[in-house]
Amino acid sequence: MRRIWIPYVLVLLAVGASLGGLAVRPAAGAPQSTVDYVIVAGAAGLRWDDLDPQRTPALWQEASNGSIGWLSVRSAQRVTCPSDGWVTLGAGNYAAYPRVAGAGGCETPRPDLEQPDAIGANIVNQRNVVQDNQDRLPYGAVPGALAESVRCTVAVGPGAAIAAARPFGRVDKYQAELPADPRSLLSDCVLSFVDLGTITGSGASRAALVEQADATLAKVVAARPDRSLLLVAGVSDTDQGSRLHVAIAEGEGWDGGWLTSAGTGRDGYLQLIDLAPTILTALGKSSPGKLFAGRAASIVPGKPVSVAQAVQGDHNADRRAGAQRGVATIFFTVLAILQFVLFAVIVPVMVRARRHSGPKGPALPSARVVGAVELALIAAALAIPAALLADASPWWRAAHPAWIFGIVTGALIIAGTAAVRLVPRYKRTLWPLTAVAAFGAVVVGLDLITGAQLQLNGVAGYSAINGARYAGVGGVGLGVFVTGLLVLAGCLAQWVRKPFRPLVVVVLGGLGVVMVGSPYLGADPIGAIAVTAGVCVAAALSTGGWLTFPRFAWSALAGLVVTIGFAAVDLRRPELEQGSLGRFLSELASGSAGPALQRMAAANGETLLGSPLTVLAVLGAVMIAFCQFSPWGGLNRLFGLHPAIRAAFAGTTVATLIAGVLGGSALTVAGAAAALLVPAAVLTTLRVLLHAADRTRPEGETDGPGGPLLRKTDHDHLMPR
Repeated sequence: MRRIWIPYVLVLLAVGASLGGLAVRPAAGAPQSTVDYVIVAGAAGLRWDDLDPQRTPALWQEASNGSIGWLSVRSAQRVTCPSDGWVTLGAGNYAAYPRVAGAGGCETPRPDLEQPDAIGANIVNQRNVVQDNQDRLPYGAVPGALAESVRCTVAVGPGAAIAAARPFGRVDKYQAELPADPRSLLSDCVLSFVDLGTITGSGASRAALVEQADATLAKVVAARPDRSLLLVAGVSDTDQGSRLHVAIAEGEGWDGGWLTSAGTGRDGYLQLIDLAPTILTALGKSSPGKLFAGRAASIVPGKPVSVAQAVQGDHNADRRAGAQRGVATIFFTVLAILQFVLFAVIVPVMVRARRHSGPKGPALPSARVVGAVELALIAAALAIPAALLADASPWWRAAHPAWIFGIVTGALIIAGTAAVRLVPRYKRTLWPLTAVAAFGAVVVGLDLITGAQLQLNGVAGYSAINGARYAGVGGVGLGVFVTGLLVLAGCLAQWVRKPFRPLVVVVLGGLGVVMVGSPYLGADPIGAIAVTAGVCVAAALSTGGWLTFPRFAWSALAGLVVTIGFAAVDLRRPELEQGSLGRFLSELASGSAGPALQRMAAANGETLLGSPLTVLAVLGAVMIAFCQFSPWGGLNRLFGLHPAIRAAFAGTTVATLIAGVLGGSALTVAGAAAALLVPAAVLTTLRVLLHAADRTRPEGETDGPGGPLLRKTDHDHLMPR
């Protein structure tokens, strides 16, 4: 009886350890010193490669003296134009400004201003702007929420007026241009916005605009009041291509280091929506948490002394992120096409691999054909892990980054395929599947342990320009990691007695839950919940048989314990320190979760239709269905011989679908999982098919061309062990 209960006790301990790992969160950054004044100097389009110590001395000096970072200017629009950036800054949330009908690109800010007196101004259509953001957009942004949080604001320039306007349109103090001596103006209110201009174009014309912005900033620096914080920000893009921009904070307590926030979780990265709570925190005021989507910035050490060394040249994150977006589309499109062609080619091989007992059966495919097909399937399965490793190379610096990335990835795929093939255990039926799964899980796991450096701005990761994720595990990495971990657990579980198979699955799965959900590692609580559900299903099925109600009940209960426990811990934290799960549950309890659900549905719809990973997911599902249900399938036989493998497949399906839908990435996670799992599963199925009719020949019977008795040299390497 003790032996019977040992696996269950160990499973409960693994669940408890998973919950403990998820409950631990890093301490929030220490608040910076408070100041009496904050000045926000914004220049739409300003990037780090615009700065130069000779041409832009003021900007260079502020960057050298202050804290710096890369600014993501995501707004409620696909492309953040200057007006969108300024209104997002003033809302502290993803907002949008009405576009001029028929305008093809971004225009300089031109708010409908009127000045009834010599002090302030009014934006005539501000109420319409607020109403449009409230009714049409799913973010709940209130333009002017930042201005409403302070007693008085100053705005210099049209863009600054958009940020400083209150929800009803009033700009407390307004000047169209910075006066010759702005000392008095900048000390009239605790918060001032200065529009440094819009930086557009390229070459000499762009350099002239940057120098003009630098000259304006020099006047601001010379006239700023004592105990003031100066924020310099490239508040938006200026064309149809999104970029990362300048973020500088200089003042008392902001005299070095990288800027970061709890919203990004990545040293050196800040969001535009983080500026509003940063301003209020610096002024010693509380932020309206239900209106602001960002988090106050903090400082972490490690910034190089030289600005050029920190953000330019080989460390130009904007250049790498821009290259990543284009190459990622090419890579996944090519991968989808190649896997489609590979599956189309292998179907006739699988049909012929099914032996027939009669003399009229078709001849088996030759050993060379089978060997070549197996190597191609292994290479296809290793494509995404190899792409992750390729991101360790500086491919993005090349003149033709797509070609260099392709060459590096191809070399890694060849090396990985050779490593799988040359191992003595290669002849065993499950070895390629086990090796591919282990390779994927180890690559992503090591990347998470080392700070997810391969995924940040990586082709198989995520781009900081998109503004969706800056740290932890991305959708592609999550798909590869959970698939590799569960399939590896299923393969290892086949080596132990049935009562202990759930233990193997839960121990490895619990490790995955912690790595995905821990803020120190994967930082994806929704993904952790999905992995928990997948692990529970896999553990319930690992001993064989059907998913009976008692099994379902116990697996669901274990998943609920981890999920509810993690949610309870997250809800007990202060509102501004809660993770995404805690914030969603808070909104759900208050009845304000509608916009969050709308955002999730919109993100799923957009990703579903526009991602090559959707094609990979659908293609993989079709191929798995063929392998399982066609007369030439063989997957059911594989599942019958190895029930833990079937459990791993079921758990992977559950986890990846839940993670994609709840995370707003549709079939992205499932597509990455399919790209890794399906080729290896097809290879294993092919091996099972080649031995599906193995039998002892009755005395006197002859073999047909497709009969079971082969020469020792034919397919000897396919014999299962």
